[in-house]
Amino acid sequence: MTGTVYLITGVQAAGKSTVAQALARRLPRSAHIRGDTFRTFVVNGRAEMSPDPSAAALEQLRLRYRLAAASADAYAAAGFAAVVQDVVLGEQLPWFAEQIRTRPCHVIVLVPRPEVVAAREAGRAKKAYGTFTVADLDSGLRSTTPRIGLWLDNSDLTVAETVDAILDRSQPLP
Repeated sequence: MTGTVYLITGVQAAGKSTVAQALARRLPRSAHIRGDTFRTFVVNGRAEMSPDPSAAALEQLRLRYRLAAASADAYAAAGFAAVVQDVVLGEQLPWFAEQIRTRPCHVIVLVPRPEVVAAREAGRAKKAYGTFTVADLDSGLRSTTPRIGLWLDNSDLTVAETVDAILDRSQPLP
């Protein structure tokens, strides 16, 4: 019995956590893997991401992605639908998707309008933007990330409508 994997990405405050949890709840046998959790496991020596990341920060980012992919594969091998969410931008997206061995694997990129992201960020206790701005990350996502998977503007969708769109419209990677 093999499951499936959904990789959900987008900029901070795009709705990844909320949508991933709602998607996992909608599926009959599922696990929600929060990729950023693997970053928090590093107690000493953590290199944070920045607009100009160090080699160590990039190495740790890829380690985090490999760990999330391995976890997704392990859950899928046990018959679960694994819903992985993390910020995965630029050339890292196809690289991360390749780390996931399970097929089917669906990639979903949430791309709400920047002003919607800014409003969401302003309205939540968790503050994700420090050295990055919403405009910078949104621009980077749209200009440098290869167009794989389902790119979904969830600006005007409810969480339930976003999950419906994912289930109705996402296509597995080859």
